[in-house]
Amino acid sequence: MTEQIEISLIDSLDAIVAGDWDACATRGAGAPEDPFVTHRFLLALERSGSVGAGTGWQPSYLVARLGGEVIAVAPMYAKEHSQGEYIFDHNWAHAYEQAGGRYYPKLQIAVPFTPVTGRRLLTRPGFEETGMAALVQGAVEIASQNALSSLHLTFCVEEEVTAGEAMGLMHRTGQQFHWDNAGYGSFDDFLQALSSRKRKNIRKERAQAQGFGGEIVQLTGEAIRPEHWDAFWQFYQDTGSRKWGTPYLTRAFFDEIHNTMRDDVLLVLALKDGRAIAGALNFIGRTRLFGRYWGCTEYHPSLHFELCYYQAIDYAIAHGLDRVEAGAQGEHKLARGYLPNTVHSLHWIRDPGFARAVGDYLDAERAAVAEEVEVLTSYGPFKSTGQEQDHD
Repeated sequence: MTEQIEISLIDSLDAIVAGDWDACATRGAGAPEDPFVTHRFLLALERSGSVGAGTGWQPSYLVARLGGEVIAVAPMYAKEHSQGEYIFDHNWAHAYEQAGGRYYPKLQIAVPFTPVTGRRLLTRPGFEETGMAALVQGAVEIASQNALSSLHLTFCVEEEVTAGEAMGLMHRTGQQFHWDNAGYGSFDDFLQALSSRKRKNIRKERAQAQGFGGEIVQLTGEAIRPEHWDAFWQFYQDTGSRKWGTPYLTRAFFDEIHNTMRDDVLLVLALKDGRAIAGALNFIGRTRLFGRYWGCTEYHPSLHFELCYYQAIDYAIAHGLDRVEAGAQGEHKLARGYLPNTVHSLHWIRDPGFARAVGDYLDAERAAVAEEVEVLTSYGPFKSTGQEQDHD
């Protein structure tokens, strides 16, 4: 008799062995491809109170077992709002509730507050197909049995889109700006791939930023000290209060990642008289660098571009990383070498009529996103194919 896959929910990552979770999340030795789905990152959110009671993100992690062995997991949350997602469904919620429905709570398979593409249906090697199917079917059944409005998987990878669509989930697209490493040996090599005007603008910005009256340092691992997080917390609070009203992460979160994830972190700081006056937080993946947060206590022209974009490119080139993902939104990234890329999400809606309406909307939205990506790419800073070498 064939063994059945068992699906269960746990409300804390303390309830699963870190090695079992990470066997599904990282699938290999060395730096994880996506540090945000590791046990240590998600547990840091939990232990710091950034998710859990009072946040609207209630952990309900999915675990699939076969013969007692964990073969697949997913970071799932019961959501009481649509904040901190970056692929937003506020309009869907409003329309459904205007029609008399109850949109919240809903289920969200995602990394909270993290608009980074990565696997969301995490499977052990060899269990990709069966593991993904079990997780999707289990999540849909949980949502249906509890009369929840919907299930959402955000910033998932294309293989999950293919599997999800085959199981009846609806596909949504959006776009972000990423920098790709074309085998550059230095930042100047990268600049040589740009048009003369864009190259000159970037050099001007870098010179302006680096003339702020101090020094810029890149810190990772043991070089990061607790006082650096004290400074960065001030930066994060300032940016968070202006963008979101209330910052999503707690101060304790930064202490947690200092203790468990220093080797996964690149902290870029601008120091003036030995005091940090601005900073950018990045996470290091196996092949990608992920820009997450930035802030400052002093304004200096172009310092934001230098810390967030150019220093990230410098680090990626020096360490042989393939890509820099600089977070959500921001067409200003285009002129700095970050080109539009398509991002993906999957959605299940319990109400058939509402699902049809959303499906029609998504068909039109995907076409619009594809056109936008094509148009924006044509406005990129890179030389066109066959363009002669220009000179400064």
